[in-house]
Amino acid sequence: MGTTGALVISLDFELYWGVRDKRALSSCQENLHGTRQVIPAILELFQKYEIHATWATVGFLFCESREELMSTLPGLLPDYADANLSPYRYLQSGTVGEREQADPYHYAPSLIRLISSYPHQFIGSHTHSHYYCLEPGQTAQTFAADLAACKKVACKKGHSPTSIVFPRNQLQPAYLALCKKHGFTSYRGNEPAWMYRAGPGAEDSLFKRALRLADSYVNLSGHHAYDKLFTSREGLVNVPSSRFLRPYSPKLRWLEDLRYARLRRDLLFAAKHQRLYHLWWHPENFGSYPAENVRFLERLLAYFADLRRQYGMQSLSMEEAAADWNKQKEGRHEAFV
Repeated sequence: MGTTGALVISLDFELYWGVRDKRALSSCQENLHGTRQVIPAILELFQKYEIHATWATVGFLFCESREELMSTLPGLLPDYADANLSPYRYLQSGTVGEREQADPYHYAPSLIRLISSYPHQFIGSHTHSHYYCLEPGQTAQTFAADLAACKKVACKKGHSPTSIVFPRNQLQPAYLALCKKHGFTSYRGNEPAWMYRAGPGAEDSLFKRALRLADSYVNLSGHHAYDKLFTSREGLVNVPSSRFLRPYSPKLRWLEDLRYARLRRDLLFAAKHQRLYHLWWHPENFGSYPAENVRFLERLLAYFADLRRQYGMQSLSMEEAAADWNKQKEGRHEAFV
């Protein structure tokens, strides 16, 4: 992408809002409690290895109380064909508590403040409600209302996100103009391999998920390291994903060295060929088995530090990668496919 390679890291920060339609709260409380312990550990590693990162944050998490959360709801709500996808019906169930201290699953203002206190950490957007852009029943109008609500609450807390990550990677190209209108300048696109192609949840087959899992250990789809970025017609820079950092699994622990070797080869390729490599995960993924996950992350970041010394590889947030690309290619507008 430039004179040196670059590692971009983004994290999808969502707590229970990201899995609410898939898992009962009782089944993941331990994991979410672990997330609150692991985020400070991740931040300490980022500081130790001078890592720049984007934290794509669900807008609901900025709220201090249920009263404030309810006051942020947009005037237009998505009418998903699958009603279970809507968090707004869930909000009426009485499950959401009054404040973060009593309900650490739905609020995170203290964690957002902690993240912001560390150097080179950027608060991006993961939409307001963990919005699903490709699910039947939602519209451009309800997406625009969601974006407006997200920007409003973030600005109220002193943040002005310019990067967006689409929940479940449901990238809707037709909505990029709305993102631009609301002040976003970059987004995280998907890997170009067909198994990573965006679609509604119903189209995410077991076969595709199995291939993505295998691709984390064995190179099935390539390194996904980019020698250039692309700017959409609307003017947003696509900083596409390279690899999802899968969490530690006791069932697959015998494959941990293979998982590390896959990532190591990707990073070396990016460093040697001056390409951008974009690693992402959810901090919640580390909530179970936090010690194993943090240890693996440090092993990877230590290798990145070697590449930084040997090849000058940079650490960039999504925002910085987009800004660098705009400086290099000022006035160039290409559509990413």
